[in-house]
Amino acid sequence: MQKLRQWGGQLWLSLISAITFYTSIPIPVNWPLELNGIARWAPLVGLLIGAILGMVDVGLQELGMPLLTRSTLVVVCWITLTGGLHLDGVMDTADGLAVQDPHKRLEVMVDSATGAFGAMAAIALLLLKTAALTDLENYRWLVLMAAPGWGRWGQVVAIAFYPYLKPTGKGAFHKKAIRTPQDILLGFGLMLFPCGLLLWLDTSLWWISLAMIVGGCAIAFLTGAWFHRQLGGHTGDTYGAVVEWTEALFLCLLTLV
Repeated sequence: MQKLRQWGGQLWLSLISAITFYTSIPIPVNWPLELNGIARWAPLVGLLIGAILGMVDVGLQELGMPLLTRSTLVVVCWITLTGGLHLDGVMDTADGLAVQDPHKRLEVMVDSATGAFGAMAAIALLLLKTAALTDLENYRWLVLMAAPGWGRWGQVVAIAFYPYLKPTGKGAFHKKAIRTPQDILLGFGLMLFPCGLLLWLDTSLWWISLAMIVGGCAIAFLTGAWFHRQLGGHTGDTYGAVVEWTEALFLCLLTLV
């Protein structure tokens, strides 16, 4: 029993640490944190973020707010909940990839100043999210749960499968602590929940549920693979870019189905 309590305490500590690291949700300052191995909880944190966004969307709908304004406010809340952590990675990655010389890309990505390509990438991504959400009228709360989850599962896949390009950095400790294939399978199992929930709510929408699983999985894999192809590996910035672009492309996919 003592070992079970100790294991449960470590599990809770790791989950709280993941929430603290990946979101701006306030946690009491006197709570201890353990950041080692928190990447495995990223998909669950994504589902939590999505659940909050879903509640915000439903609340605004009940107030009678128009769809476009509602979608815009949800995207703003999305950025607020994550503290812009992954969006910053999108901008730094875009600035790095804009450099023609592959050997200088990492150097540019380290620079904290945002360049023109970084700003354009952020604008394009936010427009995609807002437009796609506006086109989705049914089960928006469920879509908002799934998108952040798949984005963070894509991050776990990128951490597990591809080399980390810096000896030190804000993402290096993720690479050292990741477990393969356990953490990948854990995240994938978690992502079956929102997709299966849609099927449970309406069995006639089985094909949309299937599209959410297959499409989310494929987009998460391919986004991480594309950044690896461009850079030869990943950094903390590209981990964030994988999250954001997977979310946006997943929303765009669902507008088709």
